Amino acid sequence: MKPTLLVLAAGMGSRYGGVKQIDAVGKNGECILDFSTFDAMRAGFGKAVFIIRKDIEKDFRERLFDRVAANFDAEYVFQTPEALLTENEIKIAAEAKRAKPWGTIHAVLCAKDRIHEPFAVINADDYYGRNGFQTLGKYLSSIGNDCTEHAMVGYTLGKTMSRNGSVSRGVATTKDGYLETIVENTKIYYGGENFSGDSILSELDGKIIQMTGNETVSMNLFGFSPKAFERFEKYWDDFKKTSLSMPKAEALLPVAASDIIKNGEGRIKVFTSDESWFGMTYPEDKAIVKAAIAEKISSGYYPEILWN
Repeated sequence: MKPTLLVLAAGMGSRYGGVKQIDAVGKNGECILDFSTFDAMRAGFGKAVFIIRKDIEKDFRERLFDRVAANFDAEYVFQTPEALLTENEIKIAAEAKRAKPWGTIHAVLCAKDRIHEPFAVINADDYYGRNGFQTLGKYLSSIGNDCTEHAMVGYTLGKTMSRNGSVSRGVATTKDGYLETIVENTKIYYGGENFSGDSILSELDGKIIQMTGNETVSMNLFGFSPKAFERFEKYWDDFKKTSLSMPKAEALLPVAASDIIKNGEGRIKVFTSDESWFGMTYPEDKAIVKAAIAEKISSGYYPEILWN
């Protein structure tokens, strides 16, 4: 059974200032997601499901989807603010003037009906490298739909930083190759007062913590069997009970994944990748991404023409 690639592409890009999911960085107008989908296809994934917003559908088709779908089995679904909410819940959110999306778990659940096999989850604007897809593709192809051993590919924190501003990372702790916890650090950055420019700092619970840079972090490159949807739905139901009236609360995939472990419903095997991440968090990141992609093409890592 070939696994599915589930792509989170409905983000707002507030720090980037545009629709970064489909911003061109390749020589022929490709975006980061072209290269991720290409890597997944080569790694044995059978299809891709993209989760997008309705307002970007036209641009998404013209600038990415149509060329991918001509070469690979692909479809897309919408994440809307009203999805998976009752009329009363929609009213509660409206009264709170909620503007933000509901987060990555909400996005994943919007695609639940399209997933019938083990699947990997990725962010549209993060570059993961070929190794992560090969690792997850091999693992997911070996498990069944009721398997309770899921997977995550972790990256080294120091290889996932941006010099252009802070980043959000889920810092993982592991034991015997399996995930114990993920703590979401929403503001990790270089330097700061009384620290050198190469120091990596995290602001967490009102404190500034100096990181080593060697921590394993989640970049939302997870692999699940469909069994995980049971926990994701419970997590979403609990989230709605407490957070519909909160303007900035989000239902996060790493937190729900951790709940699988916390509730004794399964384990998450942690693989690691030594590849360097790059992504489109800030406008200044685009030039860095374009240069990195161009170097990979010139070295033969990717072909000059990605898609036929």
